[in-house]
Amino acid sequence: MRAVVQRVLKGSVSVDGTVVSASGPGLVVLLAVKKGDAKPQADYMADKILNLRIFEDEDGKMNRSLLETGGEILLVSQFTLYGDCRKGRRPGFDAAELPEAAQSLFNYTVGRIREHNITVNTGVFKAHMMVGLENDGPCTILLDSERNF
Repeated sequence: MRAVVQRVLKGSVSVDGTVVSASGPGLVVLLAVKKGDAKPQADYMADKILNLRIFEDEDGKMNRSLLETGGEILLVSQFTLYGDCRKGRRPGFDAAELPEAAQSLFNYTVGRIREHNITVNTGVFKAHMMVGLENDGPCTILLDSERNF
């Protein structure tokens, strides 16, 4: 799995001009599922997202996690994080999981995060979405369950 984690003041998802999901201060996370990913990768990703120390403490240092700040998450599925642009000019998405399996693992990840009493709002799976956010910092972190970065 791969994720782009952004510390935000707010985030929203619109479909066909209508806001379908929104969150307050916390994180906007774009999440992709790779072929072969399973619950261990989702567990790793949920734990990493919940415990990333990217929120400021009283000294202004990034030293607090979402669990400590009580923020919200807007979690959006984005298979294009597995776009491979090494050949030619059009990205290939062979590494991305098929939609049905990806949605199942995405939903599992949402559930794992919610187990920690964190509010998780989501986009609409397979819809053309407009994602809006106010990045705080800006602070953007890349995560990969294979620990490639």
